[in-house]
Amino acid sequence: MLSRAARPALRAGGAAVSSRVAAPSTATFATLREIEGRLKSIRNIEKITKTMKIVASTKLTRAQKSMRDSRTYGQSSNEVYESAETKPIEAEGKKKLVVVCSSDKGLCGGIHSGLSRFIRRTKAEENIDLVIIGEKCKQQLQRSNAESIVLSFAGAGKDIPTFAEAQAVADQIVQLSGDYSGIEIIYNKFINATSYEPTIIEAFSKEALLESPNFSAFEVDDEAVLGNLREYALANSLFWALSEGHACEISARRNAMDNASKNAGEMIGKYQILYNRTRQAAITGELVEIITGAIASEDM
Repeated sequence: MLSRAARPALRAGGAAVSSRVAAPSTATFATLREIEGRLKSIRNIEKITKTMKIVASTKLTRAQKSMRDSRTYGQSSNEVYESAETKPIEAEGKKKLVVVCSSDKGLCGGIHSGLSRFIRRTKAEENIDLVIIGEKCKQQLQRSNAESIVLSFAGAGKDIPTFAEAQAVADQIVQLSGDYSGIEIIYNKFINATSYEPTIIEAFSKEALLESPNFSAFEVDDEAVLGNLREYALANSLFWALSEGHACEISARRNAMDNASKNAGEMIGKYQILYNRTRQAAITGELVEIITGAIASEDM
């Protein structure tokens, strides 16, 4: 037995030990709540990304069907140009008009930024004006080519593009006051469900059509008819480009959401292990505290 003089010292020492053990325990419980909150947040994100992947997979079939139909329109215009042997005109002092087909929606990987990088890389040395369809590429190209943007369209990408929308855009482009040597349409070409690449479609000017070696075979003498033919061909090409770009965007979104779901699953596994280890450490700390108190009580 301890003497009465030694017992107060033991009580003071036991209190000090208890305070030192209690502080880490409190911190551990705070960490547990923090980890639990993060787990809940990541699980919610995983649910959202999985749902978005399912929605994108459902939309992809319709987008691919529309893309195949639009190719018929675009390729028919190209056949006319190929038959007439039409080539771009290289005119001194004239600008070229570049139409960029993107959309307003994100969460689809680097599909829009890749298109912007392609334009900066290939058109850096050319004298061009830009017409941008979609807010995503507009926001990116405003940083480097703000002075070149002459026309932009918002509201793209909400649904599958239609020929009426392409016709409305073509009508606005034709009314531009600039005298351009030619028009290029830049879009993302659909290769397969996992890959795409920026591609250019040539949309020729009236002068290029008139100077085509075989254009006289079409027997088009009226200026109004020629203008209508050019606008119709431009609308066909825009419809083709918008439909291909939309299919690429849906496919890229599905892949992005699939990757995001996998990453969320991996993070959930890591945080679950961390939570279990931290909880086990908290339980061990509590057991040590109980045993220490029991031993101190017996000694008293």
